[in-house]
Amino acid sequence: MAEIPLTLIFLVLTVIVAVSTMVYVAIAERERKETLQRVSPDLEASRLAERLLLNEDATASSRLASWLRDRMPESFVSDTSNVHKLVHAGFDGAAAPVIFSAVRIASALLMPVLSFVAAPRDNPVWLAVSVVMGLVVGVAGPQAVLDRLASARQERIRRSVPDALDLLVVCVEAGVSLDAAILRVARDLSNVRPELALEFAQVVRRVNAGMPRDRALLSLSQRTGVDELRTLVASMIQTERLGTSIARVLRVNSESLRLRRRQKAEKRAAEAALKMIFPLALFLLPALLAVILGPAAITVIGQLGSLSQ
Repeated sequence: MAEIPLTLIFLVLTVIVAVSTMVYVAIAERERKETLQRVSPDLEASRLAERLLLNEDATASSRLASWLRDRMPESFVSDTSNVHKLVHAGFDGAAAPVIFSAVRIASALLMPVLSFVAAPRDNPVWLAVSVVMGLVVGVAGPQAVLDRLASARQERIRRSVPDALDLLVVCVEAGVSLDAAILRVARDLSNVRPELALEFAQVVRRVNAGMPRDRALLSLSQRTGVDELRTLVASMIQTERLGTSIARVLRVNSESLRLRRRQKAEKRAAEAALKMIFPLALFLLPALLAVILGPAAITVIGQLGSLSQ
C-alpha cells in the first residue's frame, strides 16, 4: 500500500512537467507568430525581425531547450531524425528537436505509470497487458501526433496555394515587385490562411536579410514539403533566371492548381459510389432481407411446426 502514494506523487510531478512544457511551447509559438506578423518591407524593420527571430536566448522555448539539453542523454539531444517532420509541422526553431525528444521521454515514462495506476490490481494479467499497452502508446504516440500535425498543416497550406497565387498575379500585374507582392499576400492571408502567410513572411524576411531570392524560395518549399509549392518555386526560379514574365508563370500555375483540385474532387466523387457499396451491403442489405423474407420465413416455420405435430 505504501507504493501507491509514491506512484501518485511521481505521476503528479510528471504531469506538471508535461503541462509546463506545453505552456512554454505555446508561448514560444505565439512570440514567433507575433514577430513574423510585424515584418515590413522596410529594410531596417526586416533586419530587426531577423534579429528577434534568430535570438535563440530570447524565447521561452530556447530557454527550456537549453535547460533540457543539460539534463538529457546525448543520444536524445543529438537526434535529428525528426527535424524535417518538425519543420513541416510548423516547429522550425532550433529548440524544437530537443523539446520533442523530451516529450518522447516523458510520454514513454508517463503512459506506463498511468496504465499501472488505472489498471485493476486484482488481475495480474490485465495489469501486465495495461502496462505494456501504455508503454507502446507512450513510445509511438508522440511520433504519430507529429505525423498528424505535419500532414494537417501541409494540407492547409496546399489548399491555400491557389488563393495566394491569384493575389500574387493581381499584385504583380499591377506593377508591384515580387518581394512586395509576397509581403502583401502574407498580410492579406494572415487571418484566413495563417500557415502560408507565415511562410511567405519568412521568405520576405530572409530576402531583406540578404539571402538570395532563389535560396529563400527553395527554403519555402523545403520547410513546407508541399508538392504544389515545390513546383511553383521551381517555375519562379527558372523564370527569374531566364528573365521571362513572372505574372504569366504565376497565372499558369494558378490555373494548373485549380484544374488539379477540380480533377481531384471529381475523382473523390467518383470513388464515393464505390466506397458506399460495403456499408450498404453490411448494414442495409441484412435489414432489407429481414423485412422481405421475414414474414415468409415465419410462415414457413409455422407450417413446419404444424406438420410435425
